[in-house]
Amino acid sequence: MIALLRGSLVDRGGGQVIVDCGGVGYQVFVSGCTANALPALGEQVVLRIFTHAMENKIALYGFATSEERDMFDLLITVKRVGPASAIKILSAGASPHELAQLIAAEKPTALSSIKGVGKKTAEMLVVELREKCELLMASWGAQGKLTTPVSRRLGSEVGPDVDPLKADVLSALVQLGWRPAEAEKALSSVELDPNTTLETALRKALAAMPR
Repeated sequence: MIALLRGSLVDRGGGQVIVDCGGVGYQVFVSGCTANALPALGEQVVLRIFTHAMENKIALYGFATSEERDMFDLLITVKRVGPASAIKILSAGASPHELAQLIAAEKPTALSSIKGVGKKTAEMLVVELREKCELLMASWGAQGKLTTPVSRRLGSEVGPDVDPLKADVLSALVQLGWRPAEAEKALSSVELDPNTTLETALRKALAAMPR
């Protein structure tokens, strides 16, 4: 299975590109989001790849960022949303972060206004992916993909003695829209030990947050 391509961008257009990797040209389908992030023809490009093996062919779908690949992986778990449909949704103008926010905030009306997302699909996205998008957004924040320092997001000085896992979870919750005081209160009721993973801590904290 192809997971990543690194090579020269030799052609683009019509929602697809061709990447030359050591003399072999790979046809890759891309979203508008990734297409806008691509370099000029002839330059080096790196694409994260989803390999879709079908009965009579293999299709490659490429992503310029890990966030878009994360969102794509969630979208294709929804009934009647295949790889091609997911690419159309990611090409409609909303960034992966904006799309995750709409789903996590349970806004099917706003989702249905996105090209490629009908009313029923929007409702299914919210029902099936709300909690997963909350966790995904929290993990994006906890992995340091935010530009604002942790101490500023929490509204307090984060010293060297603060548990790194707790700081990551708190900053992720604040990124999701909760006030620092709410995040700290919820996290204080969550039991964390040295073996707790970031994903487990985020799940526990999200379950303890007020709705």
